[in-house]
Amino acid sequence: MSEIAMQNGSNGGAPANAILPLLGNRSIVLVGMMGVGKSSIGRRLGTRLGLPFVDADTEIEKAAGMSIADIFARHGEASFRNGEARVIARLLEGGPQVLATGGGAVMNAETRAAIKTKGVSVWLSAEFDVLMRRIAKRKNERPMLQTPDPAATLRQLLADREPVYAQSDITVQSREVPHDAIVGEIVRELAVFLHMPDAPEGSRS
Repeated sequence: MSEIAMQNGSNGGAPANAILPLLGNRSIVLVGMMGVGKSSIGRRLGTRLGLPFVDADTEIEKAAGMSIADIFARHGEASFRNGEARVIARLLEGGPQVLATGGGAVMNAETRAAIKTKGVSVWLSAEFDVLMRRIAKRKNERPMLQTPDPAATLRQLLADREPVYAQSDITVQSREVPHDAIVGEIVRELAVFLHMPDAPEGSRS
């Protein structure tokens, strides 16, 4: 993809830098299940828009001085979720930025409200089979899936979380295509959501 195409978004979308004045101090907040590519896509999206990228999980580990797996093992999920909510609330004060959140972050009502006020939420959705293939490569890093039947656990997590993810401002399907293509879709959807002049119409249902 040429540099001009990358600046404009794929398929001739509006210039990415035109989004920034409409975004203001809000963060672009990526939500969705583990394995959808929030971190890798988020980094590319930040580069495309000229915004810093922040990974909430990395910031949680820095604050705690240990890995997320160790937080779960030593202190339990409730303690992790409390810390996660505090870290995300702090990070949202630092926009504009691209912020990747953990899979369960938006299950906290206060976190959802903070994202609604100080961000534009983007749900990276993915099919079950895609998630299982990706998660299998790093299954030891996924505390929520350390169960006798990870597939059944993932299905239950999807059932619980997808209705909440669906409340996001924007939805983009994460699938087996180059991440730059998904970034281009996010840029176009942001243009529509922010009512940018000359944004393509009919992009979202």
